[in-house]
Amino acid sequence: MKKYSLQTSLPQDILDSYTQCTLPQILASQAGHLGNTQTAIREKAYGIWQAFSWKDYFSYVRDTAMGLKELGLKRGDNTGIIMDNHPEWLFSQLGAQSLGSVTLCLFTSAVSTELSSALNRIQARIVIVQDQEQVDKLIEERHRLPTVRKVVYVDPTGMRTYADNDWLISFRDLLELGSALLREQPESYDHELSQGKIDDIALMIMTSGTTGISKLAMLTHRNLSAMARRWIESERYPLGSNWLSMSPPAWIVDQMWGTGVSLLGGLTMNFPETGQTVTSDFREIGPSTIITSSRFWEDLASRIRVKIDDAGSVRKAIFSVAESIGRACEERSAHKTRIPLSLRFLNTLAELTVFRPLLDRVGCSRFISAYTGGHPISPDVIKFFRAVGLNLKQCYGMTETCGIFQIQEDGDVKPETVGKALPGIDIQISDDQEVLISADITFAGYYNDFESTEAAFENGWLLTGDAGYFDDDGHLVIIGRKQDIIRDKQGHAFSPDFIETRLKFSLFVKEAVIFGEGRPFLTALINIDMGNVGNWAEDRMIPYTTYTDLSQRPEVEDLILGEVRAVNDQLPDPMRIRKFILLYKLLDADDEELTRTGKVRRRFVYGLYLPLIEAMYTGQDEVNVKGKIRYRDGQIGMIETQARVIHAT
Repeated sequence: MKKYSLQTSLPQDILDSYTQCTLPQILASQAGHLGNTQTAIREKAYGIWQAFSWKDYFSYVRDTAMGLKELGLKRGDNTGIIMDNHPEWLFSQLGAQSLGSVTLCLFTSAVSTELSSALNRIQARIVIVQDQEQVDKLIEERHRLPTVRKVVYVDPTGMRTYADNDWLISFRDLLELGSALLREQPESYDHELSQGKIDDIALMIMTSGTTGISKLAMLTHRNLSAMARRWIESERYPLGSNWLSMSPPAWIVDQMWGTGVSLLGGLTMNFPETGQTVTSDFREIGPSTIITSSRFWEDLASRIRVKIDDAGSVRKAIFSVAESIGRACEERSAHKTRIPLSLRFLNTLAELTVFRPLLDRVGCSRFISAYTGGHPISPDVIKFFRAVGLNLKQCYGMTETCGIFQIQEDGDVKPETVGKALPGIDIQISDDQEVLISADITFAGYYNDFESTEAAFENGWLLTGDAGYFDDDGHLVIIGRKQDIIRDKQGHAFSPDFIETRLKFSLFVKEAVIFGEGRPFLTALINIDMGNVGNWAEDRMIPYTTYTDLSQRPEVEDLILGEVRAVNDQLPDPMRIRKFILLYKLLDADDEELTRTGKVRRRFVYGLYLPLIEAMYTGQDEVNVKGKIRYRDGQIGMIETQARVIHAT
């Protein structure tokens, strides 16, 4: 066996061999190379970090696989997984893949009918779920799930009353079944493992579904290992580098890293205790890299700026000066111009006294690189974090490309772009500005959807559906979804994302949707940020009860009007918002207005709120609204209110 330092990356020959293996085969090899000398997985439970070595990792996957085999899972069967970020997700996924089963992860936030619909589409044989909540959803839909033989639950809390339900089995019992079968048939797992081929389908991922029903993109073991290798060779992560899993397993980013980069590169996968403890967990383990959604960074920037506003005039002034120094340095760095020695000194001083304590407070002080993807983000958010010393970079990818293939190199970061393609990936721009990609990371097709698969490719190139162009430095600039490009009545073309992301940089705007196709001017529907606007209102003794009440307060309308006008001042005249309405309810994935990853389903929103949109173009000042609203407990009620049309110019 080749010896190497745990501080270095894997030797090239080992990396080469891994890219010819299935994911479970890679794990088996890593267990042999790294054994108990290196931590593969770390999970925080009850305030204590629990570590799993690579040997432990392999052992759990093997027992899970054999347990699933005992339950009747066969090569070619499909397995559903409904879990949060926990090691059992990896054990379940790689265990099922060891048997040649294809896995589909679903969002734990999905309602019962969504889950049953997806599981029926793939004719799932086994479903592995997180807890009682997910079990209850499936029991409610059991009569609609004829192919599901067994439901495996991980968390036993609250499951005592289900003891007589033979449809259910605990994950602990599954492991015991697997261990017993392995004792009876010690060669069985190795036999199953050896049958896997690199071009087999490893998993399916649901596309975002912004334009309709989500499709199921099929990714092979080759796709995932090829993508992982490019990241490892490009970013050069040493063995044992800490990576924190915080995006849902149903999203491509954590699949790309959890079963790709971390597995292939020998990185340590860390799982936070809860979504609420992420910041403190950051500080404890000091992850070197993070990739997560733009919404996370938007929310974090908003929380930081709110805290600064509440810090008092002196501290606020100190931060303002420090931020202006950081922005000046970052601006020069982006344009590759010399930074004066005096400015460097001031920036170092600001870093020591302001930025480093701030980043430590939010758990981001040890990041070497931080990435944002999944949805366009305002360059202002990027500039804000880079000014305070966080190496945040925008990247670009999609489910059909096995994740992120465009990243920005250190020393060559431009906030308005998504950087350059990883090595070995070819990018072209078509005559109508669509971004095209050719590489071995492109997906194998959509499950049971030959027509959509054929339409996704043209002469061997994957059609991304995004419009973009290369700037003078070869960086890719994404304009937006090609089908979402708006042309107003005068023929001016632009992306609504460009305006929406700038609106959402405001502390007080949660979501914004721009309209104007074939219209004389642009309009918007805006969701206020309940927390920040609520605090603003309380500071000014403005009474309110519900979100609806707060959003319709005249003072709040004036507040958002000021934010819209500030954005308008940065835009050319045709792109300025002329009128807007503050929505009486938050856009919600449960109401199908957002995807489960938080993207706006623009066409659905347009149809649902057409009376409000038309009111802004027909000269009305108020609109009587009567519609459904979903409360936190899942109950649906009716709401009657008046929405006012606010003139921004």
